[in-house]
Amino acid sequence: MSTQFNHKSFETITVQIHKNVGKVALNRPDVLNAFNDQMCSEIEQTWKAFRTMDEVHTVLLTANGDRAFCVGIDRTDDMSALDDSENLYGTSNNYMYDDPGDALGPKSCDLWKPIVTAVNGMCCGGAFYLLSESDIIIASKSATFFDPHVTYGMPAVYEPMKMAQRMPLGEILRLTLLGNYERITADTAKSIGLISEVLEDEALFAKALWIAETIASQPPIAVQASLRAIWAANDLGRLDAMALAPSLLTTGMSKSSLKEGQDAFESGKRIGHKNR
Repeated sequence: MSTQFNHKSFETITVQIHKNVGKVALNRPDVLNAFNDQMCSEIEQTWKAFRTMDEVHTVLLTANGDRAFCVGIDRTDDMSALDDSENLYGTSNNYMYDDPGDALGPKSCDLWKPIVTAVNGMCCGGAFYLLSESDIIIASKSATFFDPHVTYGMPAVYEPMKMAQRMPLGEILRLTLLGNYERITADTAKSIGLISEVLEDEALFAKALWIAETIASQPPIAVQASLRAIWAANDLGRLDAMALAPSLLTTGMSKSSLKEGQDAFESGKRIGHKNR
């Protein structure tokens, strides 16, 4: 682990590494894990540190406390986006804006390792910066999803733009325009493809950990190249993504990884699997 990554001094998140899984937990349960400048900084440092840590194959993102995963920006805390300057965002005109949640997303920090996210309790507003760049999302039955921006007089812009790739158009419109007046249950979230599984509250972490550790047990270069290819296909048009496919395939292929896979195949050992 890099000596420059002093995660033990962090106050708003906790970080552990075990069995090639980087475990990150939001740790401000007293304010429902709302993020402030410090949390944004600590999460950004973590994502960027994981880029260079070969021992981290997969990331498990959770939240401490049983009431909320994250409720977005901490409106009671001093944040750069909410200062007292004449212009709304502190710049010389409002066309320039430093988005306070921009560094929360792992892909925005150029981290291309799978993110498995387990959502418990409320998940709303700025929490979607985290969800929109996660790869596998599961949730407890108590989880709810909503976006209160318009209810409190603020346009919802970045969050629905990012989440539009995870939700059907009609659903993201309904989520955004109804604000704080309607919440999506975990069952509804699964039915529209926002999450992939709903679990009992007490089973959530164990299942998320199993997913993360299982992904981490496979050759990381093959996993990470596959991840990058799928996101390229999602972000680009089909033909543009296919044009990148040869370079992604060759970059993500190594003789040691192929040998590991061949040895596993020739061993004849059956893979113990679960049905979903």
